[in-house]
Amino acid sequence: MCGICGIWGKSDKPAVDRMVAAMYHRGPDDNGTYFDSKISLGMTRLAILDTTHAGHQPMTTPDEGVSIIYNGETYNFRSERSILESKGHSFKSKSDTEVILKMYLEYGDDFLKRMRGMFALAIYDKRRGFGRERLLLARDQFGIKPLLYADSGNKLVFASEIKTLLASGLVEPAIDPEGLRLFLTFGSVCQPRTIIKGVKMLMPAHRMIVEDGKTKTERYWSLDTDRHPGLRDAPYEEQVAEIEAILEETVKLQMVSDVPIGAFLSGGIDSSLMVAMMSEASSERIKTFSVGFDGKGSDIDESEEAAITAEFLGTDHTRVKITEHDVRDHIERFAFGLDQPSSDGINTYFVSMAARKGVTVAISGNGGDELFAGYPWFIFMQKDIERHSESPFSSRIRESSSSFFRNRFFDRFIPGALGQAVFRLRNIGGFLDRYGANSWQLLNASDAASLIATPLRREAKAGKSMYFDLREIDEIPHGSTIERVSALSLRGYNNNQLLRDSDAVSMFHSLELRVPFLDPLVADAALSLPDESKIKTEGDLDFGGELSYRDTGAKRILLDIGKKMLPKDFDKKPKRGFGMPFESWLRGGLREVYLDTLSSKSVNERGLLDAGVMDEMKSGFENGNLEALKIWAPLILELWCREVLDKPVPHDVVAEQKTVS
Repeated sequence: MCGICGIWGKSDKPAVDRMVAAMYHRGPDDNGTYFDSKISLGMTRLAILDTTHAGHQPMTTPDEGVSIIYNGETYNFRSERSILESKGHSFKSKSDTEVILKMYLEYGDDFLKRMRGMFALAIYDKRRGFGRERLLLARDQFGIKPLLYADSGNKLVFASEIKTLLASGLVEPAIDPEGLRLFLTFGSVCQPRTIIKGVKMLMPAHRMIVEDGKTKTERYWSLDTDRHPGLRDAPYEEQVAEIEAILEETVKLQMVSDVPIGAFLSGGIDSSLMVAMMSEASSERIKTFSVGFDGKGSDIDESEEAAITAEFLGTDHTRVKITEHDVRDHIERFAFGLDQPSSDGINTYFVSMAARKGVTVAISGNGGDELFAGYPWFIFMQKDIERHSESPFSSRIRESSSSFFRNRFFDRFIPGALGQAVFRLRNIGGFLDRYGANSWQLLNASDAASLIATPLRREAKAGKSMYFDLREIDEIPHGSTIERVSALSLRGYNNNQLLRDSDAVSMFHSLELRVPFLDPLVADAALSLPDESKIKTEGDLDFGGELSYRDTGAKRILLDIGKKMLPKDFDKKPKRGFGMPFESWLRGGLREVYLDTLSSKSVNERGLLDAGVMDEMKSGFENGNLEALKIWAPLILELWCREVLDKPVPHDVVAEQKTVS
């Protein structure tokens, strides 16, 4: 696991040295740079596989024709290495980086299609001679590892983090108004945009090729249904056995490591199943970690359930209790560690901090909800589609109405008195509009538009229908409602928030986080199942009250896989979504921070939000009429600006780091 960075178009050692220093936390074990007249490359290394100097990066072929910097893990590297050896390739290290480099030499750009892992990489190829060099940037199929880039004059700057790009001195630290709108709407910025103007993220499953004065970006993999032949029509018992076998094989692959490995364990089925499979595959006790809350947060604390599962599985368990004082003491460091503002991530920050004291790698259950229909909006959308299908004529009328009011002409009304009415009219029709209204969002389009400072609203495209934000990630439009929502959840909420936050805050603590559910073979199998194997499709569906996991109808096949691995009646305990005690924190230990960051003076000086609307929101929170998360997110935005934008990168850090070139 590493941080990578580079500048295409120029040799710029001072800039790359600053970039390497700015991402020291991503790789405290080693760092290196490479320079020629066309490119500057840098990396920091968290040594996981082959911890010797043989795994040092940048890694270059013996003829110095091809160089690579690589952030991530390729779990099938051993089998790919064997294939390459049979083709005549030899190896000097035991690292997966060298295998990837040789895969590129053997297969060209399509080597990416053979990789099972999480990665962001850059390959510099100068074999064709001076003036005909090429650069390949690529990101894994699910976007687990980040890769950001920006054009700077005649140069392309890229890195694993925004802070690293800013440290180069080639990227202006200016907020992107449209990124701001997306953050206020979804609680995170939708890729490929970022919170910084001019900075983009390479999308998951994409590669960028720069050569001959041209830049080409293309997709090399996509989500789709029925890639696992015959699984959809197989008896349910065979489906359970097949999914179990694929998950067990994936978990075993992802346990490969030359350093200590553990797991995050919540009270839910996803992480519990991962830990159960890890325990079966290991001869040693698995180290597990969970997060809980004290005081007023105890009513949403699932760490007791996690402890029961840990005892049943015989893990070496650590239970982290977060107090409001812990949050207060770490809130600035957390905002800095996020790399981009987010309404989520603080639980992962604390559990990563605890886990790093005992392990260097941790496995997470991220992805189970998306692939096996675990979120409430799967049920909401299923019900919604069923209602609309009962009356095709009225459905067409609603679709036409929604399409009409989606027109950009009506955006101007969204921040005003008619905003909520236009918002509702947009959401009575099309699938994507209704998904946007039913799925995770921080503020609806009308409220988000109103909160943006008036001078920024036009550039922010305030009032823009969520349809336009979602249509680019509607990757399985031909699928069933459940399959379509899976793709939207994976490419939206999971990619933009859960994965991005988890990478940022875990790597802030120099911890590698792995996600077995997000493997191409697992996704192909899950999307080859019929809906009824994942979620109950008949009768009443609900997520409310004290319903058990089984009663909700969600993640049916995972629950049946877990029956023989987890405590008795695991599936009968109440299903609770993971929450955070934001309200008690804002009214308690964080009150001083909250009042300062969102004061009229602070809001006006920053110039991003409308101070009057923010004051109304604060009053609503104080009166108990506004949920705390809608206050928490603007608070994090301001803290992030203070910690990242307002503070210059300390150039003297460079001199403190050991540089290997």
